[in-house]
Amino acid sequence: MRKIYLLDCTLRDGGYINDWRFGEEAIKGIGRKLAQTGIEIFEVGFIKGDTYDPDRAVFPDVDSFKGVIEPKDPKMKYVGMLDMSAPIPMDRIPPCDGSSIDGIRVIFKKDKIDQAYEYCKKIQELGYFISVNFVGSDLYTDKEFIEGIEKFNTLDPFAVSIVDSFGLIKRKQFLRLVYLADNNLKKGITLAYHAHNNLQQAFGNAEALVELNLKRDLVIDACVFGMGRGAGNLNLELFAEYMNENFGTSYKIEPMLEIMDEYLSEIYKNKFWGYSIPLYLSATTGCHPNYAIYLAEKDSLTVKAFNELLQSIPKEDKALFSKDKAEKYYRDYLETFIDDKDTVKRISEELQGKKILVLAPGRSLATYRDKVKEKADDRDTVVMAANFPAEEFHPDYIFSSNMRRFGRIQGKTDAKCIVTSNMTDCTQKDYVVNFSSYSCKDGNIIDNSVLMLLKLLAAAGVKEVSIAGMDGYSKKDPAVYYDSRLFFDFTNEAEIRNEKISEELKDIKKHMNLNFVTPTNYEI
Repeated sequence: MRKIYLLDCTLRDGGYINDWRFGEEAIKGIGRKLAQTGIEIFEVGFIKGDTYDPDRAVFPDVDSFKGVIEPKDPKMKYVGMLDMSAPIPMDRIPPCDGSSIDGIRVIFKKDKIDQAYEYCKKIQELGYFISVNFVGSDLYTDKEFIEGIEKFNTLDPFAVSIVDSFGLIKRKQFLRLVYLADNNLKKGITLAYHAHNNLQQAFGNAEALVELNLKRDLVIDACVFGMGRGAGNLNLELFAEYMNENFGTSYKIEPMLEIMDEYLSEIYKNKFWGYSIPLYLSATTGCHPNYAIYLAEKDSLTVKAFNELLQSIPKEDKALFSKDKAEKYYRDYLETFIDDKDTVKRISEELQGKKILVLAPGRSLATYRDKVKEKADDRDTVVMAANFPAEEFHPDYIFSSNMRRFGRIQGKTDAKCIVTSNMTDCTQKDYVVNFSSYSCKDGNIIDNSVLMLLKLLAAAGVKEVSIAGMDGYSKKDPAVYYDSRLFFDFTNEAEIRNEKISEELKDIKKHMNLNFVTPTNYEI
């Protein structure tokens, strides 16, 4: 009779959320509790890198697993995952003697299939059972997929896995891959499925697979709490409950819930995973989810713009994410060039002979409210707010480079609105200036509105500016904003953002005097 195995990959695939830094006790504790659940296979972590840190579920060699999994539960198989993009040297994999992991799962992209075959062959000769995981299975043509299966049939691996790397395989396409695999896999080889949940297809696809009643054994990958990058993975606790109700299994759910409560809930509070619009858009446009994660951190694009940008990425790059590529396409999208020479001249004429007060949305605006209001109320002062309405200070101008932020402003202010050329959807605009003329070179702060406004003022011939509310970022406190509606957590990037913005301010000071009305963390 066929067997359906559940494989937990919380520490490995879930580790993308927290850089695999669960802590030594949590790694051991999760393993102990998983052994209590009755699941058959536990993926302990990645096999990669050169150094071992007991607080991370990453292991540079097979021997490093021993301290984490001892004593092993005889009813559960222990495995590690190895990525052919960065395989470890073979001398770090000793012959299998049962004291460490029992098997190795090897993931590879299409261009690494030959190297993966040779590597898997060597691992198998050392006594480990192997699982062959076709990364981006949907990116293979039928012919390529069948040829890949036939190639690995000669090794007679324990399992071959369909991997939905981008979380976009819907049931019809998934079942086509299942039938291709089932019809071409050698008898006795287990068929595995690794899901991602960007389109919320993980549970439905896994359910469809086990209900096909194929004659071969199956492995279903899942993570406790669905932990995983972006929209996460198939929830182990949910699928185990489904198996108990429909297939007569007796997985214990309570230890899974204890893992959620004791080890994962705090991570979830600080590093959210789950369904999101950016991950949905990355899946529907066929893009690597890291594009969505990277662009979402910009917090500057409307849904429409987000979708347009992802669609504009060339097909050959959609599945191959790199930060440099993402930054290039982001910058290309924003840099909708216009000739703003006459606009800058108009702004220059209107500001001539005036004192300029630039308001940034830092919390110090509230702390030093009276001081800022006194300066703003000076009849010779022109007040310019950057990317927020600043109602109580009655700004004369509002500058915005961010359509997401400006969407909350337009139609609700009497101030003159200066917007950048990337904001093609805005309806309230008195002046449009060219985005790339004032953007920052560094990708982390490319569209920082205060810096862009200061650069625009310098271009307009302004020689002196007072600034309030430009507080800087804190790595300990994300609530650094004057208005809670403007909140965005940059604690992880606080130091680098402060450093980069400080550098830009120093450069701007070469062209105009900057007088800070409120305290700042920037070094100028």
